[in-house]
Amino acid sequence: MAPLKPRERIAAAIEFREPDRLPLRIYPAPGGLYEHGQKLVDLTRECGHDFGDLFSLALPTPPAPEDFDEDGRYHVIRTDEWGTTWEYRIYGVWGHPIAWPLADLSALGGYTPPPHPPASGPDVDAGRLAIVEAKETYFTLGGGGLVFERLHSIRRFEDVLMDLVADTPKIHRITDMIVEDCLAYVQRSLAMDVDAVTFGDDYGTQQAMLISPETWRRFFRPRYAALFDPVRRAGKRIFYHVCGEVTPILEDLAELGVGVIWPQLTAFDVPWLARRCRDLGMCVELHPDRGGLMQRATPGEVRDYLHRLLDTFGTMEGGSWLYIEVDPGFPYENVEALFQVAMEARA
Repeated sequence: MAPLKPRERIAAAIEFREPDRLPLRIYPAPGGLYEHGQKLVDLTRECGHDFGDLFSLALPTPPAPEDFDEDGRYHVIRTDEWGTTWEYRIYGVWGHPIAWPLADLSALGGYTPPPHPPASGPDVDAGRLAIVEAKETYFTLGGGGLVFERLHSIRRFEDVLMDLVADTPKIHRITDMIVEDCLAYVQRSLAMDVDAVTFGDDYGTQQAMLISPETWRRFFRPRYAALFDPVRRAGKRIFYHVCGEVTPILEDLAELGVGVIWPQLTAFDVPWLARRCRDLGMCVELHPDRGGLMQRATPGEVRDYLHRLLDTFGTMEGGSWLYIEVDPGFPYENVEALFQVAMEARA
């Protein structure tokens, strides 16, 4: 087989065609880079991936001295543009909300979401030019936002669940406000002419969905359809990340046009998931278990797991690729094993 450009390699995987070598995406997570330092930067550069040039990758800006408590532990509290106050305990890792702008729904009348990102202007023009250049070699992504996760960051999680069951007018109003913001990000991504637009919301626990499939279909599915439709009409791909056991809505996501799904592998019987996604025509981003495997296994076990995973999904026959993200708490020898398998498969 003739060598493929990275962009062609990812397109082949999405279309269930045989790639020339292992397709790969790396997310250089700040937490992992901060913990492991320059050696992880060097390893990431050496490996490379199909979604952009990693040569300019550098270490993240370290936390300021005031970001540590009197015991020397990282502890930061910040309020975001939506008015949610977050507490962070691990650098580079998503925090927990501790104050919600719509905890009391009486505040809804005076609540103003952040301004939408523009879909035109100098920065969009510059972004489009950068995408044009990147697409000469790499597969390019744009962001489409979060719906459910944004919803339970501006209102308490348990209250959101009750609101969904009660199907109150106010929960519709809040969610439509979020969807409008997501749609602005979609339009911005499309204006830059990316290859795919990414979305993500976690709907599952380790055993079942957080809400019933019926509630998801009634409340969320029409809203995702509204977000995905412009992407489909533009001829772009839809990437969707979802954690937890979400078997009941996999077919829904395929029907909505999701071409690539990034699931939480540990929530599924992996061979079944491989067959099901192939039957549905959904390509899978294979993110190795970031808990038990990457934090507590041996390097040999990491390598064995990865070889089994790639074989189970038939990655070299198309329909999947490896996704690497290094979190805090991964022993570096396990990180090396992860990258070694990727580099050997891409040699």
